[in-house]
Amino acid sequence: MSGFLVLLAQAALYSIVMGAIFLKRKTIGIGVFFCLLGTMHFLETYLAAVFFIELPFGLISPGSTVLFAGKLAFFLLLYIKEDAEAMRQPIYGLLSGNILTIALALILRFYSEPANLPGYNPDLRFIDQMGLLMIWGTTLLFADLVILVIVYERLGALLTKTITGRIFISLAVVLSFDQLLFFAGLHILAAVPTLAFYGGWIAKIGAAGFFSLMLAAYLRFLERDGSHAPAQGMADIFDRLTYRHRYEKLAEQIGRDALTGLQDRGRFDVAGPAMLQAAFQTDLSVSLMMIDIDHFKAINDRHGHVEGDHAIRAVAATIAAAKREGDQLFRYGGEEFALLCPQTPPGAMVLAERVRAAVAKSAATGLAQPVTISIGIATFPADARDFPGLLLKADAALYEAKTLGRNRVVSSSGAGSRPVSGHHQGEPNSPI
Repeated sequence: MSGFLVLLAQAALYSIVMGAIFLKRKTIGIGVFFCLLGTMHFLETYLAAVFFIELPFGLISPGSTVLFAGKLAFFLLLYIKEDAEAMRQPIYGLLSGNILTIALALILRFYSEPANLPGYNPDLRFIDQMGLLMIWGTTLLFADLVILVIVYERLGALLTKTITGRIFISLAVVLSFDQLLFFAGLHILAAVPTLAFYGGWIAKIGAAGFFSLMLAAYLRFLERDGSHAPAQGMADIFDRLTYRHRYEKLAEQIGRDALTGLQDRGRFDVAGPAMLQAAFQTDLSVSLMMIDIDHFKAINDRHGHVEGDHAIRAVAATIAAAKREGDQLFRYGGEEFALLCPQTPPGAMVLAERVRAAVAKSAATGLAQPVTISIGIATFPADARDFPGLLLKADAALYEAKTLGRNRVVSSSGAGSRPVSGHHQGEPNSPI
């Protein structure tokens, strides 16, 4: 069989098997696909260093031309059909495995007299050589994948509207970049001749064309839905190829109420004392408004809990729209909300009345009768000098507002909209 047919047969077999496993990832798990990539990593590096086929335009390695180009193509397919986070995971596994390979080989050197078996000669230097090449190759692979996604999303989309063209441009650019740098490692560690550089580059461009056609056929005939990944910004791509994206997403979700999206009781318990401490140090005031939806049990009983949840979300959105930019709104629990308002006096009553009126006028709840709220206000340091005391006073004012007939605002000071000075006689204790 000619060298060209050998390479073509390998590329075809690689595409068919890898494509079949990838197609079944939803049923057998994406880990099977990752293991398949890892299994061929050593063979890919070994063939790239020692096995070459001579073609008219130079020396060609099946490991570099077929296995690596194919791996890069299926990483791109992984990005297109999944996301950059899934694309990132195998890289760290491969790099960790390469480092472990070298470490385990180093430990074996402490045993200086391995058993002599006919025809078998352990060569730890060869393992070191392959390990270093695999580490270098995997490190390059990380850079390759970042460039691959950027080119696919930006340059490829700019130059062509076809999925085949975008894949080919992406693979051709990255394979050219990798050929230049990985060959340097091959030349230094394995003394691969320069003739393999030019022949390998030409062959990789041909491999880019072959795998582009195979991936396009896969996307067209096997997985058509969602085959075109939405374009992303460069910063998004770099974030998603690291752990920062997942951390920030998780950090944002922690402390959020699932129903309303507001900050939850846990964040309220942290933010309240912190805000009072800041106000104490700057000799300013903080007002706490405890807000309760009136007759909420009747809403649930008459319309059901689904409509009750809808009412809670609508009220939360209305309060959020009516508050000031620097105020912090929390879902305290059930149908109750807490609003922390720095530097409010003498406008605390005015702000509370604006919030109350906005809810009363809102039709966002979708219910036949209007939904109203009652509000109790307490202000630091006039009404209380620590956070538990402020919460107690605001709760008492809320209870009074409901006792007086609901749909109203009551201040703990009983002074209505009278200004509450941020200056006070004497030095209060720290609010924490």
